[in-house]
Amino acid sequence: MSPSDPVDAGIGAALVAETVRLCSIASVTGDEAACAAHVETELRKTALTVTRVGETILARSPELADDPRPLVLFVGHTDTVPPKPGDGPVRVETMGTGERIIGLGASDMKSGLAVMLALARGIVPGAGLYRVGFVFYDKEEGPWAISGLGPALEQVSWLSEAALAFCLEPSDNVVQVGCLGSLHAKVTIYGRAAHSARPWQGENAIHLAGPLLTALAARKPTDHLFGGHVFREVISATLASGGKTRNVIPDRFELNLNFRFAPGRSIDSAEAELTDLVRRHVPGDVTLEYAERAPSGRVVTDNALLQRFLALNGNAVTAKQAWTDVARLGQAGIDAVNLGPGESAQAHQAGESTAVALIVESYRQFERFLADG
Repeated sequence: MSPSDPVDAGIGAALVAETVRLCSIASVTGDEAACAAHVETELRKTALTVTRVGETILARSPELADDPRPLVLFVGHTDTVPPKPGDGPVRVETMGTGERIIGLGASDMKSGLAVMLALARGIVPGAGLYRVGFVFYDKEEGPWAISGLGPALEQVSWLSEAALAFCLEPSDNVVQVGCLGSLHAKVTIYGRAAHSARPWQGENAIHLAGPLLTALAARKPTDHLFGGHVFREVISATLASGGKTRNVIPDRFELNLNFRFAPGRSIDSAEAELTDLVRRHVPGDVTLEYAERAPSGRVVTDNALLQRFLALNGNAVTAKQAWTDVARLGQAGIDAVNLGPGESAQAHQAGESTAVALIVESYRQFERFLADG
């Protein structure tokens, strides 16, 4: 953003003000009502048709008779993770690399929501190459089952018409295609209790987990080439608990295993691989309970609208080495990619921030794409 360009300066100031306003509205997962109310109020000032499903706010271009233009969606979540110790008030600071907005959600993803609102304010009925829709949904940072995007996709029929959706997750304005699937398994290993002075009279459930933990520590990421991009599959132990008191051999040990798997692999296939891994390395009584089965996301680099966007803007393209709602959109038959102004490395960090220049550039890229050419 150049100070000598009054147009960019004006847009930059508006985007900064909106991002700061959004970051100032607390919206930890499950408490998004105030943020949803603000978004709805702002959208009702535009020319768009606004509806809501619970705390999810949706808007679209007014319907015109026999409008042949493709529908493009902009999708973003209104919630944030909880604040961290040391998180201060929302503020704008000038650093060596330029202005930055600092505050919970600045990167993930209130800056993306600010871009969406700015785009919505500029929609003129019947103008541009595309019909346009917006989805501001709740509970993305929580479990798969509670996300507000699911009910919206089920209840709002016009969403299925979308030819392409942009999820404005933090990506440093890099187009991230596809996404990893995610599978969580609670692994319970059973032993036999005994006094810790006489361990041979029991069977230590924690010790029984040793071969499995050793195998996990030695396991290398597995690279999968899909749609021309490399996705890395990984399995990690993320939670562990066992034992009741310090002088009793534990008869039970629990692990949470998280398998992040590549596009092209089904949830059933991932579950079978994880089950096999556990049963090969636990020499005894063990159970697995699967939860939060989230599918991988389709790689849609052949989408014609995406190809046009890339030709106009020249963004780098890479694989999404995480899970996002491009997977849920793909399940609904909607081609989707991740592309947002937040910085990936800042997401969920204490003192979260993002660069103002990235926010302005994000807006400009989408504005260029939506224009008549």
